[in-house]
Amino acid sequence: MTGLTRLNLHHAIMALTEALDFVGVDEVHHGKRVALMAESIARELGWSERECTFVLQAGMLHDCGVSQTREHKHLTDSLEWDGAIEHCLRGERYLSDCGPLHGFAAAIRWHHTRWEHLPPELDERTRKFANLIFLADRVDVLQCPHITGEAERRGEILWEYPAIIERVRSLGGSLFAPELVEAFAAAASAEAFWLAQDPRYFLEDLSGRATAVPGVTLNAPEVLSMARLFSHVVDAKSAYTQDHSLRVSRIARYLAEKAGCTGETLDLVETAGLLHDLGKLRVPDEIIEKPAPLTKEERALVTRHAYDTFRILNRVFADCPIPYWAGSHHENLLGTGYPFHRPGKSLDLEARVISVADIFQALSQERPYRGQWSKDRVYSHLQSLVAQEKVDAHVVALLGDELDACYALATA
Repeated sequence: MTGLTRLNLHHAIMALTEALDFVGVDEVHHGKRVALMAESIARELGWSERECTFVLQAGMLHDCGVSQTREHKHLTDSLEWDGAIEHCLRGERYLSDCGPLHGFAAAIRWHHTRWEHLPPELDERTRKFANLIFLADRVDVLQCPHITGEAERRGEILWEYPAIIERVRSLGGSLFAPELVEAFAAAASAEAFWLAQDPRYFLEDLSGRATAVPGVTLNAPEVLSMARLFSHVVDAKSAYTQDHSLRVSRIARYLAEKAGCTGETLDLVETAGLLHDLGKLRVPDEIIEKPAPLTKEERALVTRHAYDTFRILNRVFADCPIPYWAGSHHENLLGTGYPFHRPGKSLDLEARVISVADIFQALSQERPYRGQWSKDRVYSHLQSLVAQEKVDAHVVALLGDELDACYALATA
């Protein structure tokens, strides 16, 4: 990554959507359905291939400002919610700071604003993209009761969709642009529009789109900006984890450099550190913020996050060690960690560094079940883990030599 990295941007966006869909916990695939519906309506309108690809990807990204289960529930319980603007503003901020995706920021900013309330000075392109995402997003809220559980098994959507079309038509000129509403009604009059929302089909459709979208060459700063976007979403899950991923990545890079890593390897370590907790988006808010010991069932939900991280990242970084390093941050040298139970001899130095950085930062940060630890207490705990042969003694010694600097990175 010190030179150029060949990265299929569509695959990266799909991976982020997969992580964002975890936030729904019970209702998954929302982002994917919104994306495919928006694209279908755009094709009905006769938009260019470039515009259709844009709305497809904007649909997958539209909820990048949502990290908390409770917020997702508000957004999917009703057509309008007073608090919706907050995640639009967060999404705009995250995307604006991400070079490869900054072009989506404006559409995401306005995707929960009524057509009649969009600022008149807003350019026409942003108006139509944002409102189309809003329309597809709300259609998914209307269809969800009819495509899950028993309703899905008996094909309920096939007799309910005419009522959804009429409901959306009644909102033309207020919530949605009349032109978009009529295009939706035309596209949605075919049963295929609704049956395509079946996950057995839309996952195949989205994967097929990836082969049609050319790979994009990104340099190291651009790849890192993508990773920072992912990390912002993860760390916003709780006030207690604010900037956790960012701080872990900085400590890991610092220690890796002290351990002799250089150039591209340092970029890879930093990226893996930024992304190591991506799977935590699947863990419900109440477990993340529980101020007491976890139950067996809750512990199981937390334990799987490392494997989910590995699987999501493997779709984007299949040809480099980032998924392996990020997904191994809870392994230990005894082979009793999770999720792979890899013994110490199979753990790369970089994976060991990220593990130590994660432990050090987490203990240096206040959590709901304990207060913030002092640097000496954290280091003493790491030394006890060395004595148990769970973490790398050399990495912990390097941290001890740079204790003040690492604690500053963990807490500043």
